[in-house]
Amino acid sequence: MVRPARRLVAAAAILTLTLAVPSVAASSPRSGELHVQKECHEYTGLAGGFCTITSSNLAAIPVGSKVIYLEDKGATVLDTDVLLDPPGPGNNMAFGHVYLDLVAKVGTVTFAGGTGKFTWFTGSVAVAPNAAVTRGWFWDGTYSFSPPAD
Repeated sequence: MVRPARRLVAAAAILTLTLAVPSVAASSPRSGELHVQKECHEYTGLAGGFCTITSSNLAAIPVGSKVIYLEDKGATVLDTDVLLDPPGPGNNMAFGHVYLDLVAKVGTVTFAGGTGKFTWFTGSVAVAPNAAVTRGWFWDGTYSFSPPAD
């Protein structure tokens, strides 16, 4: 027979564990699918040119974020490092690289680290045109905010 005091202690322990689970989950590494749309009407094709994020399923990459291209585009390919720069204060930038076949209009972007909230950010997305938007593009792939394993 279980005494009432033990039931109370057991109930308190279960409640404590239940309340602790969300905080453990919140501190766990984050990862998942990444879906972004961007438009490039201001992109000049020159180093320093940029595109603007118009839709994102990831809060760390809000609408208005800039994708800044560090080298000029070539005649048939865009093969350059990029910076992903969200709006607002703070030193938060993701470091990436894009390879886009301008003839076939397909490519990839990979991200590996950054500053601020992007320190442990990695991502890999396929790039495809968004026919519904002039000079629009989709990014679809995966992301993670996980420190490297020791």
